[in-house]
Amino acid sequence: MNTALFPALCHEKVLDATNTEAKLSTSDWAIRRGRLSEGVSAGVEVVQLNNGSLTVSVLPTRGMGIWNALVGELPVGWTSPVRQPVHPSFVNLKSRNGLGWLDGFNELVCRCGLAFNGPPGTDDGQSSPIESDLTLHGRIANLPAHSVTVEADAANDVLKVRGVVDETTLFGPQLRMTSTVSTRLGTQQFTVTDTIENFGATSTEVQLLYHTNVGRPFLDAGARLMCPAGRVVPRDPRAAEDIATWDEYLGPTPGYAEQAYFFQLQGDADGNTLALLKNAAGERGFCVRFNTSQLPCFTQWKCTQPEAAGYVTGLEPGINFPNFKSFERRQGRVPKLEPGARMTIELNFDILTSGTQVAAAEAEILALQSAPPVVEPVPVSPFCAVD
Repeated sequence: MNTALFPALCHEKVLDATNTEAKLSTSDWAIRRGRLSEGVSAGVEVVQLNNGSLTVSVLPTRGMGIWNALVGELPVGWTSPVRQPVHPSFVNLKSRNGLGWLDGFNELVCRCGLAFNGPPGTDDGQSSPIESDLTLHGRIANLPAHSVTVEADAANDVLKVRGVVDETTLFGPQLRMTSTVSTRLGTQQFTVTDTIENFGATSTEVQLLYHTNVGRPFLDAGARLMCPAGRVVPRDPRAAEDIATWDEYLGPTPGYAEQAYFFQLQGDADGNTLALLKNAAGERGFCVRFNTSQLPCFTQWKCTQPEAAGYVTGLEPGINFPNFKSFERRQGRVPKLEPGARMTIELNFDILTSGTQVAAAEAEILALQSAPPVVEPVPVSPFCAVD
């Protein structure tokens, strides 16, 4: 077990070929489950799915987020100034003028939602006063899961962890996310499948964005984002400064201020699409696959500040763009779930470790790119709020 990914456990349970009746096709797998024991990580549950090629670490205590992954000795994730997972009890979402979410932010995949995401502020369009004071990126990432189970699925050679996260309040939303993280033996891929249910008595708004964050060794000077973009829009004047190089990345840059770009992506006949981050040498890549009917919005977050400050980029499929909720509502990007209704979302993540694998992903993207993207030089509606 890689202790750098799973430190300071107060206890551990292991499920593998030696202590289960599940007969998978190889004995080279394990599911490890335990809790961290030190500092602000104390009490955070970690579940590791090791399929023999890939190890993915899931945090049920932090909304079923994906902490990081490992392929051989290759780390997948980023180095946040928040070095270890933070127990939600140490995260005050209202601190720092509503930016307290950042005090716990260090995952590879972190959900933003469910009732709201985007910047903090007062949502004047919300009829319920209890939901009008919005904090950065919502609550789901800092809500512990319950009913957590692990499974070695011998019929399909798949390892799974499943958890249920309830985001509820009296006189407000009653939303439930049932999340399954799975990986097939011997692959360098994992899948996230989330079902969102409104188990309340009234129609409820839903927002959800998958804040997927990648640093070295996939991100470096000259790294590129490739995706079948139909339209690319800078979020604000700062992003517009470098719109000509939206797909290129700098190395760690002192004084760099974050930039974000909004995309309308092209997909196949069924809406399937993908986005690829590849390093400058084209020998390593991180790929996220999703369906545009489930996640119609895609955001790129560029944060190429110095390593110690958190050198990272975000590839972020979403139901909405991370604008203020009232603006997204006016654009029709805040759907409602009726009582008892559900929506299911699936994302697939591939870690590419050779030039051949990267080239194959590039070819998929080029096949979906029916025409060159329209690249807007400045923020435009309906992607962004403009004067």
